[in-house]
Amino acid sequence: MATRRRLASERAIARIGPPRRVAYGPTEIEKLDIYKTKRANAPIMIFIHGGAWKGGAAKDSAYMAEMYLAAGVNFVIPDFVSVENAGGSLMTMADQVRRAVAWVHKNAASFGGDPNRLYLSGHSSGGHLGGCVVITDWQKDFGLPADIIKGALLISGIYDLKPVRLSKRSRYVNFDDATEQALSAERHIDMINMPLIVAHGTLETPEFQRQSREFTAAVKAAGKPVEFFVGEGFNHFEMQETMGNPFGLGGRAALELMKLKLGDV
Repeated sequence: MATRRRLASERAIARIGPPRRVAYGPTEIEKLDIYKTKRANAPIMIFIHGGAWKGGAAKDSAYMAEMYLAAGVNFVIPDFVSVENAGGSLMTMADQVRRAVAWVHKNAASFGGDPNRLYLSGHSSGGHLGGCVVITDWQKDFGLPADIIKGALLISGIYDLKPVRLSKRSRYVNFDDATEQALSAERHIDMINMPLIVAHGTLETPEFQRQSREFTAAVKAAGKPVEFFVGEGFNHFEMQETMGNPFGLGGRAALELMKLKLGDV
């Protein structure tokens, strides 16, 4: 799967051109790839890649950009430290992703983006980090409007860290009570103030499926706008690949979230 995505990304870049790569923070890894659409003052989709918190890179998700550019959307993929290079700290990773989102909002005009139409998506551990983004107190932590994210698509993510803390991932993630509480989106649903779309595939492990179902149910019970869909016959990795296809489950959901379709350029 990783090789397939890498090759697809290389082919996409050959067609659409390389991204603009800019720094959002002081460390070497704190950079993001911006794929600019032809439309002026265009919506922005930020994608947070997965990789079990220890793998993945922005360049390997470039294959998703082509769909967004064709729909008149700027596509942004941040890089961030792996949990192993962060000394096991998910807090460091969440901080970087939040700062990347804040940078995009503040600097949207520099690449033809509309800061008032900023959307978010994430898959797997990127779905978890996306959950951390949607519960951010933007006013308190960044001096930004509370509603900078207008909608989020979270696929195959983790929204309560307690079960993961009990898993083998605790071998390389330094879980503690503070991290578990702060970075479990399901425990901060009061902070969610945008429409969500949550999904998983039927061939994913039971825990990924349960987390998506229960997070959706909790958001719905709180009276927040949320949609839920299941990818019949899709495994964990195939669910991500649908996110770059306008006719795939994830791509269609993303375009509907932004109220767009192909050909809107």
